[in-house]
Amino acid sequence: MTVESLFASKINAAAPRSAILRIAIVGRGFSGMMSAIALMKTVRTPFHLQLFDPNSAVSGGQALSSARASTILNSRVRDLSVALGDADDFNDWLCSNAEFRAAVPAAIPGFRQIFVPRELFSDYVYQRFSEALAARKDITVQVTPEPVGSIRRGQANRFLLETATPTNRLFDTVILATGYGLSEREPEAEDHSPVRAQRLVARPHTVLLGSGIRVVDQLLQLRDGGYTGQITIVSKHGFLPQSHTPNSADPVFPAEELPQSLPDIVRFIRTACRQAEEQGRSWQSVMNGLRKHARSLWRSLPAHQKRQFNRHLRAIYDSHRNRLPEAMYLRLKQELASGNTGLRCGTAGRRGLSGIFFTPAGSNVEEVIYAERVFDCRCRRPDLAMPLIQSLITSGLAAPDELSLGLAVNERGEPCLEDGSTVNGLFAIGPLGLGSLPDIDLVPEIVSQAYAAANRIGQQLYPQSRAI
Repeated sequence: MTVESLFASKINAAAPRSAILRIAIVGRGFSGMMSAIALMKTVRTPFHLQLFDPNSAVSGGQALSSARASTILNSRVRDLSVALGDADDFNDWLCSNAEFRAAVPAAIPGFRQIFVPRELFSDYVYQRFSEALAARKDITVQVTPEPVGSIRRGQANRFLLETATPTNRLFDTVILATGYGLSEREPEAEDHSPVRAQRLVARPHTVLLGSGIRVVDQLLQLRDGGYTGQITIVSKHGFLPQSHTPNSADPVFPAEELPQSLPDIVRFIRTACRQAEEQGRSWQSVMNGLRKHARSLWRSLPAHQKRQFNRHLRAIYDSHRNRLPEAMYLRLKQELASGNTGLRCGTAGRRGLSGIFFTPAGSNVEEVIYAERVFDCRCRRPDLAMPLIQSLITSGLAAPDELSLGLAVNERGEPCLEDGSTVNGLFAIGPLGLGSLPDIDLVPEIVSQAYAAANRIGQQLYPQSRAI
């Protein structure tokens, strides 16, 4: 049974009774669908689940819907399980796929260390969602293809979700997921249709904005599609993703007491990387081990040192944290070495008819990079000025984190208010909490947070429920 038919069968079932608990998930990206899976597997009490997203198709959301079959995820299969406590679930799913086994015979009997296309991961997530939905005969699910404009308190201390339609909806619990509250990307970048300008250069020229994995994806897709023109990558800091090791790098990290100041932490990590390589390991293994300590280290820093980190070190950290499969990294190096792809450091400004305005790093003089096409591959960041997020803040349901990078949340995704309290029944899952929780944009962390939120819902809001 397809996901669409499952939705139809649930939606066409009897309408939810007025007394049944109502849960809304705003956003159907990975964080939203992971939250739905966790709810269906954790909360035993019957409930009605409503998914809000202006994208009418049941697809992979922000991270997955724009993916193409040639786009490889930057995490190994072993780190992409959506089953809490079962790191092999994605691997087992791949092993049960005869078509995939035939296409990748060298990895049999397991695929834990390989990198796979995002499209394949999307199929896996939605099959697990479908299975969880099919197993719950006591819930109803509804998909609403509308954006949510605001969230505020309604009658009986429930949450009122306001959309463009006159019918506003009341919910006992609301989960705000990836894709809502993030800054909007320009339309041409959203659907990957390029900006075209009159040719003012001797050969075709394309500009790619960004420095993360998406910019490398776009670069390689252009080359795979036969594009032979000049490509310029415009990056604010100039740090492109580093490489994974050929084989899995098991996490290691020194056992001694961790430092408490930013300069000492940087020296500590650099020393750990150097010692690991001297011992025949890799710096990647240290970075993998750092993930287990990232949140405690972040919490230990005063606000001014957190701001210093974001200004001067965030780009370096992200380039070592979000790494490329070795084959993609080697292709990137070859591209840069060939001279047909260049990297320029600085700030991209407004677009003109013949390209894009650009201010080089260390300069105050704006220039124009002439190009026929411009692709915006930059990651979308939380935008606290967006109406939906503003409605939460002005109504006292959420507060910005101390650096205004996003919403202040705890590890369960509950918004943390200035007085230290949390808001019962409201959650922000995934990258909206990146200012509070380092690495909450990675799959294992989102999975853990989604289950923590579901358990909180089951234990606090629905006292009679228990984990399935």
